[in-house]
This record gives sequence, structure tokens and C-alpha cells, in this order.
Amino acid sequence: MKILVANLGSTSFKYRLFDMIDERQLARGGTERIGSAESKSFVEIGTYRQEIVAPVPDHAVAVRRCLEQLTDTTHGCLKDAAEVSAIGFKAVHGGRYSGVQRVTPDVLAEMETMREVAPAHNPPYIAAMRLLSERLPEIPLVAAFETGFHQTIPARNRYYATPYEYAEKHQILRWGFHGASHRYIATRTAELLGRKDLRIISCHLGGSNSLCAVRNGQSQANSLGMSPQTGLLHNNRVGDFDPFALPVLIEQTGKSLGTILNELAERGGLLGLSGVSGDVRDVEAAANSGNARAKLALEVFVGSIRQYLGAYLVELGGADVIVFTGGIGENGVNIRRQVCANLEQLGIVLDETANTKVKGECSIHAADSKAQIWVMPTNEELIVARQAVEKLKAES
Repeated sequence: MKILVANLGSTSFKYRLFDMIDERQLARGGTERIGSAESKSFVEIGTYRQEIVAPVPDHAVAVRRCLEQLTDTTHGCLKDAAEVSAIGFKAVHGGRYSGVQRVTPDVLAEMETMREVAPAHNPPYIAAMRLLSERLPEIPLVAAFETGFHQTIPARNRYYATPYEYAEKHQILRWGFHGASHRYIATRTAELLGRKDLRIISCHLGGSNSLCAVRNGQSQANSLGMSPQTGLLHNNRVGDFDPFALPVLIEQTGKSLGTILNELAERGGLLGLSGVSGDVRDVEAAANSGNARAKLALEVFVGSIRQYLGAYLVELGGADVIVFTGGIGENGVNIRRQVCANLEQLGIVLDETANTKVKGECSIHAADSKAQIWVMPTNEELIVARQAVEKLKAES
């Protein structure tokens, strides 16, 4: 069974093709600037790589081009597009729909209700899924919602202290996100250590960020709440923020609620605090050059990670493993060092030498550390492919 996993943006389409018999990646590729006069598409199949610059008016055309590349008689890895059993989507927020769902009009309608909660994610997915359903009806579409992994979070960690009907009638809950990444980390860590009864704190740090407390492979808490804008600060999103500051901003700036929310979602986070960039590498370079705002942004970032780390150590009663993943988690030597600083009394001791020599999947804890510390590349696409296979098998 072969599964095409799609990662969509408003003007982009990225994919990986897996042969799920042995979970081998057969190809990867994508298209950028969809809708423009010059869209760039690429495909990688083994050592072969091809790039094409040509108009791609919509996501359906991007998928068609992808299938043409994969079925190319000279370099392709498929004999026919019919070999693709499904297209799996790492979808974000399905409202009342969570877990793994076949894409139907009802599912899309429920995703519509969460457009304002996930403005950077839901709109392009909804548009592309509708288009693909119409243009490629022969290929099943499967949505693996990021909220699915967090369905095991106990109610005490899911409810806000709002009027109860907010949750029951309007789904105002701590949903949690980055589910595919945290599920992969939980699964892979259990494989590496040869046991499932683990207390894991998974630190997904990249363009967007979250920590997840995992016990026995199940999510117990996630720093992301009702929306992907919450929790830790992100590259350009605000993170945790007091909603009662909004009327003050509206009155004093004269800006509309929509404008302020847009600023918090696009001009907040590391970018907003530093005034330099949303990329932690740029912020670190500026801080090292004496930029006080950049230094502050990094301190707030690390402080927010440590705040949730502390909370999850209490939630789990300690940690057997702390895992860093995502672009910052895998490459941020200084961020990892600062997050783990002065935690020896909690049984968390970083090996400074190992931390500076990270390459791929490796441990970076000192010999006397009670908690293991790992750096682990995530594989969200593989998780989505696995979930798509499970869904198809359950329906057969």
C-alpha cells in the first residue's frame, strides 16, 4: 500500500510518498508559489532530482503534476497513479472531528467552524481538500488531525475555567496540537529504550513550539490550547496572552480586534520581541552582537519552555526522558543548554560535549543524569501515513 502525505500552505504543496509494506520513503517533492505565473516544482526519487518552473494554477494541478513525476516512465517510482491508495493530510483543527477521518463535506464544514482558531492552517487545507475531492475523486482523502493524539489528556488539563457551557456548546477547550510529532516521539522513544512505561516530555521547537507530557505513550498535557497561537511563544505568534489586554489595545491604538489579532499572530513571538527576526538563529546572532531586545526575546523563549517543563515534571512525577525535536530542538545547541541549566537537583544533567556534537538521533545526557535527554528528528509524515493505512484497513 502506497500513501501520499500532503503538507499544504496557501500557495504551497509538499509531499512524501511511502511504501507502507516496509515504511520506506519512495519520493519527496513539492510545488511553491501556486497560482503565480512561475511556480517551482521539484521531485526527488532516490538520487534523481528534477525541477520544473511553470504555471500551477491550483493545488489540484500541483497534485496532478506530482503524480506525473511519480509515474514518469524513466525516473518514476510508480507504474500508475492508481497505486496511490490515499492522500493523507496532517490536518490541524477539525473541531468536533478529531483523530483520523475520511474527508467528507461534514468534516470540511466542521473545519470551517475553526477557521478563526487556525487561520494559517485551516483555510488552505479546506480549499485544497475541496478542490482535490472534486478533481481527483478516485483517490481517497484522509485527514489526520493534530488534536487526535491529545484525546487522552484528562479533563482537568483540558478545561479552561470559563462558564461550563463554553466548552460543552462551543468547544472552547485545550485541544493541543503538534500531535503527529509528539506521537512519533513517544513511539520512537519507546522503541529506542525497549519499554513503553515511560514518562516523556517531548519538546517540539521550531517555527511553532509546544511541549507535551506523555505517560505510557499517551498524551497527558500539551502547551498548545484552543489554538496554535497559544502556549510557548513562536517565531511570529504570541503564545500565552491575557485576553483582557485586548480592550486596552483596541481603545488606546484605535485598531480593530481583527487587526490586533492579526498582529499577535504574525508580528508577535520572537519577531515581535526582538524586532529582528522570527528565526532563532538570527535572534541569537543579534543578541551576541549586543542587541538587548534580541537577548530579551531569547530569555523569554527559554523561560517559557522551562515553565512548561517544570509543570510537566510535576504532572508526570518526574521524567524518564526529555526529547528535543523540530528545527530548533535539533539544532539549537544554546537553547538546549539554557533549558537544561541548573536542573541537577531534578535529576536532569546535560552532557555539554555531547550537546555540541549532535548529529541526527542521539542522547545528550550526562552519565549521572537520572533523566535521559535525547535529540530526535521527528517524522510527522510517517505518522500520518500509518494513520491513513489504519483508517483504510478499518473501512475495508
